[in-house]
Amino acid sequence: MAARRRLGRLKKRTRRQLKGWGAVVALAAAVWVARHWSVVWPVLVAVVATAVVGGAGWALWRAHRLEVGQDRAWRAQEEARGRELSMAEVDALSWQEFEKYVANLCQRDGCTNVVVSGRSGDLGADVIGYLADGRKLVVQVKKYAPHRSVSSPDMQKFVGTARPEHGADVALFVTTCRSFTRDALGLALRQDVVAMHRDLLGSWVRGAHLETLIPLNGSGGGTRRRPTA
Repeated sequence: MAARRRLGRLKKRTRRQLKGWGAVVALAAAVWVARHWSVVWPVLVAVVATAVVGGAGWALWRAHRLEVGQDRAWRAQEEARGRELSMAEVDALSWQEFEKYVANLCQRDGCTNVVVSGRSGDLGADVIGYLADGRKLVVQVKKYAPHRSVSSPDMQKFVGTARPEHGADVALFVTTCRSFTRDALGLALRQDVVAMHRDLLGSWVRGAHLETLIPLNGSGGGTRRRPTA
């Protein structure tokens, strides 16, 4: 206890000494500034002006970044709203009409010899055609409700037939639902299948070219690229 009291007194004495020395230094600095004011004031004015200009510039930059961020968010919302408006017509199609609609989109984007199966037992090839560069395109089309997800078994069936049975250079799985399950998407990425969910389909419907959508993954972000088939 005595040691603690001595330590406490020492700390108080040290703080008083520091305060005293601080007051002395401040007084000396004030005296020096007063004696050399003609030299100090231009520097002081320059420092204050630089701080003001820098602060104003930082405020303008921050306001600009905020405005740009808000504009991007608004554009993204408008794009999503536009896709949904376009998809409303697609949602009204029967599954047979949807297959033909996808075939028409392929033809719009320069695919040739496009054929629609339109029957069961097609081994996953609902639409077959050739891209402008000659690669064979095989498309599996699933007309699902928006809230559903494409399952891993669905993807497994398509993977098992797209290339072994139909010789696809580009295998495209198109669906009207919003997502693929994690296992289905992982399989698609490993097997180089283009997983086109509702958002990517909406972009295709609104005029995005198929060639620009092929490199995108099924998450819709386009952050991961797949090798050319």
